[in-house]
Amino acid sequence: MSKLSHIDETGQARMVDVGKKQPTARTATAKGRVVMAAETLKLIEDGGAAKGDVLGTARLAGIQAAKRTSDLIPLCHPLGLDQIAVDLTCDAATSSVVITATAKLTAKTGVEMEALTAVSIAALTVYDMVKAADKAVSITDIRLTHKSGGKSGDYNAE
Repeated sequence: MSKLSHIDETGQARMVDVGKKQPTARTATAKGRVVMAAETLKLIEDGGAAKGDVLGTARLAGIQAAKRTSDLIPLCHPLGLDQIAVDLTCDAATSSVVITATAKLTAKTGVEMEALTAVSIAALTVYDMVKAADKAVSITDIRLTHKSGGKSGDYNAE
């Protein structure tokens, strides 16, 4: 069984020392979904949400959040991202907004948390912008779908 990297010998939380690691190119992609009533999704598609451009605002919120990940999650290293791309699409078949975020950099540590944070905050922004129209909105399926680079190598979700 693997040991948790952010726990020391005494069981205390700690920031991992990456000082001796070599920088490598790293990429991570995360996805999530905001499920809502079909009428609410139609409001988003038609630009009729009371608070304005839902997808554009959520995209910018996700990008901003990725850049602030180390401020939000205590044991994350501050990272200089080379790129963060956040894509939101309306999926009528599931009555949802699907969010995908891909973060890239060359560094000593991975960028998974930045991609996950971007999806999470973009999803919360969608929720905030449509909650007045639909109280039953739910955020679901936030997960890492891909990572590459670093000692642990590549990961692709099934």
